[in-house]
Amino acid sequence: MGKDIFKYKGIKKILAILAALTLVQGAAIIVMASTLAEAITKLFNGAALSTVALQMAFFAGALFVRHFLNVWKKAIVYKFASKTGETMREELLENLFVLGPRFTREEGTGKVVTMVMEGVQDFRRFIELFLPKFINMAIIPAMIWIYVLTQDGKSALILFITFPVLILFLIILGLAAKKQADSQFESYRILSNHFVDSLKGLETLKYLGLSHSHERSIAETSSSYRKATMKTLRVAFLSSFALDFFTMLSIAVVALFLGLGLIDGVILLTPALAILILAPEYFLPVRELGSDYHATLDGQEAGRVIQAIIDRGKETQEMNEGADVPAYTSDSVLSLEGISVNYAEGQQDSLARADFTVTGFAKIGIIGATGAGKSTMIDILSGFLAPTMGDIQVNQTPVRLHRYSWQKQVTYIPQHPYLFHDTISGNVKFYHPEASDEAIQAATKAAGLDYFVQQLDDKYETIVGEAGRTLSGGQEQRIALARAFLSDRQIVLMDEPTAHLDIETEYELKAPMLDLFKNRLVFFATHRLHWMLEMDQIIVLDKGAIVETGTHDELVSKKGFYYDLIKAQLEEI
Repeated sequence: MGKDIFKYKGIKKILAILAALTLVQGAAIIVMASTLAEAITKLFNGAALSTVALQMAFFAGALFVRHFLNVWKKAIVYKFASKTGETMREELLENLFVLGPRFTREEGTGKVVTMVMEGVQDFRRFIELFLPKFINMAIIPAMIWIYVLTQDGKSALILFITFPVLILFLIILGLAAKKQADSQFESYRILSNHFVDSLKGLETLKYLGLSHSHERSIAETSSSYRKATMKTLRVAFLSSFALDFFTMLSIAVVALFLGLGLIDGVILLTPALAILILAPEYFLPVRELGSDYHATLDGQEAGRVIQAIIDRGKETQEMNEGADVPAYTSDSVLSLEGISVNYAEGQQDSLARADFTVTGFAKIGIIGATGAGKSTMIDILSGFLAPTMGDIQVNQTPVRLHRYSWQKQVTYIPQHPYLFHDTISGNVKFYHPEASDEAIQAATKAAGLDYFVQQLDDKYETIVGEAGRTLSGGQEQRIALARAFLSDRQIVLMDEPTAHLDIETEYELKAPMLDLFKNRLVFFATHRLHWMLEMDQIIVLDKGAIVETGTHDELVSKKGFYYDLIKAQLEEI
């Protein structure tokens, strides 16, 4: 995470509290060592056990303070990590909505779900382990070294030389471990996406007889993740062994010189014992940080990825700051001027300098071949995608369509509407949970769904969605239409809503859809030309550019691109 960790609210206060408590903890460790060394020396010299009662009392008190502060620090960090994790999850979800479904598709549903469900939890664990250990490493060794310096300069010199070597070795192994952890995380992301895609397509694979061949793909993906995990573990075990080896070697060197000092009479037994007791404590924070570093690599990487998503969402919000979008009425004017979208430098624009104006309520058809830019246009109008350049105006006021003031006026019906694991009633009233039963029934009746619902045993309380009753594509679209009727919003956006339906089902849906279009501004993106007969205006797209606009009759009479589309489709029939 690096400096990113200082972005989190309250981190400086927590670090200050941890530093103060660690100073007291460091003093307690020194008191423990000095009093224990003094008691052992007295007993070694033949003193009675009662004569060391005071030293043992101080030792017990210091031991209690040390461990009490350790528990207290953990409790403070746990509370901070819990609050930070909760805030991070909220910001992640908020910015995922800002970035829209296109971003989720690009990143992979599995990765996004993993970040929300497990990534935040891993990051919390990273904070809980890393912060107290990092403060311990920054303060306790320095306090012990200063004390050792006052007792024996030679031991202090040995500790001073070995500590940076240990830190350097920790950094080198840490960089190697991070490289392996990045590879493991990428493998995990691929595995997550693969798992979600496999679950979604499992039924189709079984019907096509490809489920067994798909097992090889699953095995290969799982094997890649297993290999990446084992490589990471190898580096982690090597790092732990190296830290323990160099620590024991350093302590052994200190003990050797202390022994020689005792033989030569240049140091007394009490300070020598105190230094020998403190030597493991001097290296302990480094060893703990090193071992926990590997245990928290997933959390660090998850935090980095989540923060990148949050930052990207905030950048999108800043780029799209603007006035609230006024309520769209029959007298409103929506204008798009020079709208372009470019996803990557050097690539062709997905939408190139689009210009059109709509006045009041109208049915606007968006037609074109696959890849012409229809979905991009709908994503811009819905606020899911910010244009790279160009202006959008409502009533001559520049606006940004990602804002809630616009989106609360919009009903979006995609090609595959999502059904939640809920009742039919719950799915219909998802955006209006306070809706009455009468309103729900009126909406389903308007969508042509009421007759089907009445045939069910549980009627509107029938569970649908994931693991619920399976519905046909047409029935799912009718639920989406019922949602739209219930919301009664003035703007309707449809992105290929009938592309996966057979012509009979589409014909059945046509009447309720046309009812929905009345007294609304409708943008209907499709490649099925028969819908264009119902549109007040048609926008024809080709290779990301608007090539023609007009009514069906006007475009046919021009015998241009639209006319060629009709001709080509008739020839296919």
